[in-house]
Formats: sequence, C-alpha cells, structure tokens
Amino acid sequence: YMGLELNRKSGILLHITSLPGPHGIGDLGQAAYSFVDSMHEMGQRLWQILPTNPPENLYYSPYSATSAFAGNVLMISLELLQEDGLIKDNEIENFPRCSKNYVEFDKVNFSRKALLKKAAQRFQIKATEDKVKDFNNFCNKNQSWLDYFSLYTYLSEKYNFINWTKWEYPLRSFDPKVVQEYLTKYKAEISQIKILQYFFYIQWQDLKVYAKNKGINIIGDIPIYVAHESADVWANQELFKLDQDGCMIVQSGCPPDLFQETGQLWGHPIYNWDIHEKTEFSWWLSRIEYLFRMVDIIRIDHFNGLVKYWEVPAEDRNAVNGAWIQAPGEKLLEKMIKELGKKPIMAENLGEAASDSEPLLKKFGIPGMQIVQISIDNGNTLADIDTNNVIYTGTHDNDTALGWFKNKVSNSAHDKKGDSELKKDTLSLIKSDGYEIHWDMTRLALDSSADIAIIPLQDILGLDSQSRMNMPGTVGKNWEWRFDPDLLTSEIKKKLLNMTVAAGRV
Repeated sequence: YMGLELNRKSGILLHITSLPGPHGIGDLGQAAYSFVDSMHEMGQRLWQILPTNPPENLYYSPYSATSAFAGNVLMISLELLQEDGLIKDNEIENFPRCSKNYVEFDKVNFSRKALLKKAAQRFQIKATEDKVKDFNNFCNKNQSWLDYFSLYTYLSEKYNFINWTKWEYPLRSFDPKVVQEYLTKYKAEISQIKILQYFFYIQWQDLKVYAKNKGINIIGDIPIYVAHESADVWANQELFKLDQDGCMIVQSGCPPDLFQETGQLWGHPIYNWDIHEKTEFSWWLSRIEYLFRMVDIIRIDHFNGLVKYWEVPAEDRNAVNGAWIQAPGEKLLEKMIKELGKKPIMAENLGEAASDSEPLLKKFGIPGMQIVQISIDNGNTLADIDTNNVIYTGTHDNDTALGWFKNKVSNSAHDKKGDSELKKDTLSLIKSDGYEIHWDMTRLALDSSADIAIIPLQDILGLDSQSRMNMPGTVGKNWEWRFDPDLLTSEIKKKLLNMTVAAGRV
C-alpha cells in the first residue's frame, strides 16, 4: 500500500522518552541502540514512536507541540555530546539523580536544558570548519521552518512564556520586517537554538541508519493539530481560524460519547482549510515531507479529522455545543501523491467519524487500525479482519493488556453479567486460560491476518495499569512511563521471537 511492500511484519510501540538511561528521560543515546538490537533479536521490524516534536511545557504532551517540524531537545543524548567534547565529564557527573521508572519532566527539563545550552555555546566557539559547514547546510536546508521556530523559542523565553498574542504589536502579528530585524539583532542567541536542532537531527539520522542496517523501519506519528502556542500558528496565522489579535475563534475536540458525556475538549486551533487549498496545501506537504526525512512510515493521528472534524466555539468549557465540519482530506492526499509520490502512510481511524473516512482509506489503499482490547469489548474475535490493517493489542491511549483485563473483570460485577461469566466470555474470545493474558493477546494480534501487528512494550513485559502511557481526557501523570531494561529478559525475547516466527512475520 502507498509504496510499502506488503509482507507480514510486526513491531513494537515505544516512545523515545520511555527508553532507560542515566539522565532522567529516554534519549537518542546508547539505550536507543540497545533497544534496536533487542528488536532485531526478537524478530521485530517496525519501531513505532510518538511524535518527537517539542511538547509545550505545561503537560509535556507530544500531541500538543510548539512546532510541527522541530525536534524535542530533551531527547538529545548528553553522553554523545560528552563524547564530542561539548559537555565536560564533571558537568555530566553532577546531573541530579532521577527516577528510572518515570520521567520527572520539570526536573529533567531544567537540568538538561542547562547542559544543552553549554554544549551549544561550546559548539559556537570550537566547532571544526567541517562541522560549521555541515551546520550551515542544515540551517539553509531547513530555513523555511527553522528561522521562525528559533525566533519563537527565543521570544517565548524572553517574554516569560506568555501567549504570543500578548507580545508587542508588530511582533505578534508576525510582521516580516520586524521578524527580520529580530533575527539579526539576536543572531547569536537564535543560533544556539538552531545548534540544538542540528544536534537532534544528526543524532536522529545516525540512529535511523543503525536501525535500517538491522532491518528495522521507524513509524513516526503526525498529530493532526498543533498547539496554539506554537511557532507554526504564530508564523502562519492565516492558515488557522483566528481573530485579528491571533486568538482562536473555534477549537478542536470530539463529541460526547459513551465514555465522556460532555465530549472531549482538545483546545487546538482549527485549520482554515480554504486557505490551505488556495496555497495548494504547501504547509501540510512540507510537514509530511520533513517527517519522511526522519521516519520510514507515517501514522496520521486522528485521520478522521481530515474528512470531518468536531469544531467547538473557543469560549466553551466542554465539547457539547460543537458541530461536524467537512475537511478536504481527499484533495490533500491527491496533492501529496502528486508532489511526493506514493508514501507509506497508516491511519488512526478510531472514533465516531471512522465510517466517514473509510472511503478515503479504500481509495488510497491506506490501512486503518484495529485494537484487540476494543474488538474484545465489542465481542469480536478479529477472525475476519482485512489484511490491509494494522493491529494493536492497545495503543498509547489504552490501558495495558494486563491492566485492561484486570479492570474489565473487576468492573464486571456492576454489569448485568456476573464476574465469572464475563471473564469466561472474554477469555474465550482471546482463546486464553487467563494465566498470561498479555501473551495471549499478543499472539492473537500476531496470528491475525492484518499485514502489520504492533505490540506496546508494556504488553510484552506484562505490566499493569501503573505503566500505561496516557489516560485520555486527563492531565498530570501522562507521558511519564519508562521501562526497566532488566525486565526485558532473554526468555521474553525468545518467546516473542518464536511467536513471531510461528505467525509468519519473520
């Protein structure tokens, strides 16, 4: 489909920040390379990650980023910078002790950014001629987003992170003349921000090449929306539904459903699709093209929103009074194929508008998603699943397989069915004796006829609800989980390899 050869394969869902390592958060250093080695040993050929853009500093959600292009500098490996002589040994030794089971974002953010700043300053002073040339090439190649992102980042700090709509006037309206003046005036400071983007890019490409040599492709994620407090919205105000001060007129969300009776309010700005069409979707195309430089396959998050989306007035406090609005997804995809050729894309097509996006998936041969947890909840065995699908035991938004099963059984007492009856029904759908439910669900996904099967690492390790990545509709303890490398034993690796071989995916 869309330019990816169709043979059965499988992979693991694990975000970069969930990797182990000594400096508080998973990064692009040694642990990432070790994980690629482990995947290779387990016969897995796809590594799916969450968006790697810089998350806003309040809740650190990768789905609410300050840029659709830039990399999250917290993922830069400090050890690799130390090897390059850009961070001193004593500086890294004094890094504060952090939890190895979850990311303490505020602590890590403060400590890492202080060291990254030093590394960028040293690069400015002592980089070799070749490195400087390479850096300048990177800046020239990415000027279309890097200039305004770096200026935005600098100004955000300068204005103490107040919303850009409250910056002084010609600046907040992204007046090109004033923007140019600032780029010149603060050149040295802005250059440091660019250097960090360069570090991220270089470390990323090295890891990607290493993965490719081990036969592993990376699946990247494109969030459908960007945060209002982002460089993209500030620099492209006409592409979003904003008033003359830059404030949102409407916001993103999804309608009330069985889980949330007032719907979900996501709070992103909504695209002004008329202008996107007039500009031949150039912002979208450059975004997709850039991500394809970083990853091999793209998963479009909330793909249904390219067909129709739920639009809520900006002042509303819940999503009840929204309306469905049509979006020109078909024109966007046609333009993408015309400009970029056929590219491997997967669609996250879950939710109420799934049936609306179905014709689009069929027309372009894009696989949608199936989730074992949801199928079992609906009483399906996945026996009749179409090959052009990506099957998951669960995603970053679901509970872990073990957590889901425990909660399902303990909640069933309130159901019409009794505890034991529901447990029996569930186990028969999963073909399980209930002893190792996570392995039974993994086997179900791997044995299915879907071309691609992806298993979150939590389900391979058999972890419970404490290790889930995100609880939709909540803020606070999300995105923090990290894995303990001691748990990924040689027995587990062997077991997954054997299961994958038996399912015909190696």
